[in-house]
Amino acid sequence: MEVLFRSTRNHEEKVTASQAILKGLADDGGLYVPEVIPKLALTLSEVAALSYKELAYEVMKLYLTDYTESELKGCIEKAYDDKFDCKEIAPMTYADGSYYLELFHGETIAFKDMALSLLPHLLTTAAKKNNATDEIVILTATSGDTGKAALAGFADVPGTRIIVFYPKDGVSAVQEKQMVTQKGANTHVIGIEGNFDDAQNGVKAIFNDKELAKQLKEKGFVFSSANSINIGRLVPQIVYYVYAYGTLLAQGKIKEGEEVNFTVPTGNFGNILAAYYAKCMGLPIHRLICASNENKVLYDFFGTGTYDRNRKFILTSSPSMDILISSNLERLIYKIAGEDAQTNKTLMQSLSSSGSYTISESMKDGLKGFYGGFADDNAPLQTIRKVYEADGYVIDTHTAVAASVYDAYKKEMKDEHVNVIVSTASPYKFARSVAEAVWNIEKDGEFPVKEDDFELVKLLHKVTGLPVPKAVKELDSAEILHKTVCKTQEMCEEVVKYLK
Repeated sequence: MEVLFRSTRNHEEKVTASQAILKGLADDGGLYVPEVIPKLALTLSEVAALSYKELAYEVMKLYLTDYTESELKGCIEKAYDDKFDCKEIAPMTYADGSYYLELFHGETIAFKDMALSLLPHLLTTAAKKNNATDEIVILTATSGDTGKAALAGFADVPGTRIIVFYPKDGVSAVQEKQMVTQKGANTHVIGIEGNFDDAQNGVKAIFNDKELAKQLKEKGFVFSSANSINIGRLVPQIVYYVYAYGTLLAQGKIKEGEEVNFTVPTGNFGNILAAYYAKCMGLPIHRLICASNENKVLYDFFGTGTYDRNRKFILTSSPSMDILISSNLERLIYKIAGEDAQTNKTLMQSLSSSGSYTISESMKDGLKGFYGGFADDNAPLQTIRKVYEADGYVIDTHTAVAASVYDAYKKEMKDEHVNVIVSTASPYKFARSVAEAVWNIEKDGEFPVKEDDFELVKLLHKVTGLPVPKAVKELDSAEILHKTVCKTQEMCEEVVKYLK
């Protein structure tokens, strides 16, 4: 069955998978969604018998129907190779009553590698399939992890350039250095004087600037996106939820058909949306637990039905979740609105003009499979310590937000379903917070004050014995190659300047 994609704001525009990936964002500003979410073609026991790469093909072929078998398998082989430091690609570890799905074994030690290792290959294949000759300019906003993963994926890929905007004072020291030391003649990194939402809004504005697009087209350039607004990011993320279920089944931790919970640290809503799509495909999921930090716009939405970004933006120890505009929520809104593009468009216009919208009572019924929770900034650090003391297992701050929310959920709901916590980053990406959380004053004395985050990496290794990833070791002496910083209103100007 061929699956076509349409905009969440206009049913008249229909494109193939490769066209949707190539464009990134629909012409009307909407996000591409499949006309029909396909059902899993395998039994769950068949899922349990497959490797990650085998399963990736079986899941993604259901969505990317205009890619040939050899094209899609070729993309998968190039993506999930020795860039990952374990053969499972996405292993699971049991600790403190939950299974942790580790999505940080790729090149940039964060979950974005799971999709962004694949997207460049999907995109360049899409360009060939559609006879696109323009140079593709990847335009991306990041709250910390997408930027580096996208840069690594697209570095020196022929026919592409990539420009990444990040909040100058809104990412960890390791995240920033990962980006500003990125090699590749086609890469460009720009810090902005603002937060992630400012960067994301700026990128969307550039995408929607029709006059700029026309001018760049005349020069042989066309924009696309590596953010999770691109359906080529979302589809690969569905795979690891199906794989996690298969792993539990293969290990005898659950029975075939038994429902499980997934607890997901959530900012831009793409990761948990992929889990929702997996559920729609038939994966037995009882509850999707949406874990927010103190920027709890999603927690409030699930509790009230009102999405309101009009609030103070808080910088936390989980910076990749410091987001007030969760772009991928639009795909869920569209779905629970009965796939009514006009209703969705009206709500998104309200968000743009007033900063808020409220869904109907009937739409709220579509949220029953979700649970929204949040953790203040002290809770994750306490949870890191608790999990480490219980099982010697070290988690990062974002994963700790999820673990904190799950603890509260279980106490409130008395839910005994097997729970999988989605672990989104290596603890070494946030060494300062994690080292302080696991530090034992009685054993090691007062926590030393160190300004250099790479000294804290060494300290975290000394305390926990956790191996330091190669990606972090290489950063300490890496040369800073990208030094541009601009105001948000200068973002478009910087893009034009870079493209000359």
